[in-house]
Amino acid sequence: MGSSRRTFLKQAAAAGLFTIVPRHVLGGQGFTAPSDQITKGIIGIGGMGRWHLGETGDRLIAVCDVDANHLQHGLTRGGPDVKGYHDFREFLENKDIDVVHIATPPHWHGLMAIAAARAGKDIWCEKPMTRTVAEGEKLVEAVQTHGRMLRVNTWFRYSNENFYDSGMMVKDMKKVVESGILGTPLRATISGATGFAWKFYWCGKTDLTPEWIPEDLDYDLWLGPAPYKPYHHHRVHATFRGYWDYDGGGLGDMGQHYIDPVQYLLGKDDESPVEIIPDADQQHPDAAGSFRTITIRYADGTEIVLDGVNNTGDGAFLEGPKGALYKNMRCTVPGVKEAVASMPEREPPITDFMVSVRTREKFPLNERNAHRSASLVNLAKVAWQLGRPIHFDPVTQRCPGDEAANRLIDQPMRAPWSLV
Repeated sequence: MGSSRRTFLKQAAAAGLFTIVPRHVLGGQGFTAPSDQITKGIIGIGGMGRWHLGETGDRLIAVCDVDANHLQHGLTRGGPDVKGYHDFREFLENKDIDVVHIATPPHWHGLMAIAAARAGKDIWCEKPMTRTVAEGEKLVEAVQTHGRMLRVNTWFRYSNENFYDSGMMVKDMKKVVESGILGTPLRATISGATGFAWKFYWCGKTDLTPEWIPEDLDYDLWLGPAPYKPYHHHRVHATFRGYWDYDGGGLGDMGQHYIDPVQYLLGKDDESPVEIIPDADQQHPDAAGSFRTITIRYADGTEIVLDGVNNTGDGAFLEGPKGALYKNMRCTVPGVKEAVASMPEREPPITDFMVSVRTREKFPLNERNAHRSASLVNLAKVAWQLGRPIHFDPVTQRCPGDEAANRLIDQPMRAPWSLV
């Protein structure tokens, strides 16, 4: 968007004039003007989708789920004007939907988001953005080719609240990094000691006995691109995260929530790591377990340590050659709080995705930087599953000469599903 248009939008917002901004200023023919209410449809009404049914600021007009009970719940909560769909492909044919909220298990995120972009929809996607690196590549391409807006539903990089239990805001930690007080390279440690829980209770089970498929569930469509495995209730709905085919345990669940703000404060939004080193027991081929540590290393020596057992010392969140930063802004370098307080505040970012939809300004966590942070999660999963270090080329987004790793980075999909 040109600078003159951006200036106009900011002036209009400050003056409370959004309701009279002409349609042609905001995006031309076919764009939803600010005076029109944005419409939304949700795919997946079992977990986070159910949470967002009553969200204000937009108008829900459609819900979609392969479980008839979940679908009925969405219709009941949504009201008489909400349409229900069993198949997301039919759902996306509804031209009245402006924004698609994807709240399915992660093995569907990439395919559905790409299809939504191609259908001319803007996309609100739950985390992780995609389940593999290759899906992320294709999604970035689709969003940019079709001129869509995308946000991933994690927010700490731009919120004015404590980053989980760290007692610190991301914007203040970013100031610490930019001040150079700690020196470089830096190591960020994400652990229970610094305020984060990896939720290893999402571990999968290794002794599943096949069960009858419930009549209310279209299990084949629930699986979609994932390999066929006999139905067991522990694979679906609330406990699907414990299985590699659909997610990646506590890392898949919380990884992008935790890692994305760290990527931002370290200034790594435009980079990818070169090495990922796991320390974990050998993983089951189907069920995700736990890890001790996973170290993500960049070319300049910067590291992000995912600490699953709080064994990385006394709980420093950021460490550099000149000092360390702990919870609640406690620092081994004197004067860090004063230094942070003296640094200028950044311009407030967009915090409402519907503003991005209206103005066509990218959301702070968009397809580009969310692909980078989702890739950190997905590469950590690859090394963890393989039980050994992997070396990654940030340009090709593959592991040179490592066929086993690349099969997990770009996984085949069950027919007839594909990213093409």
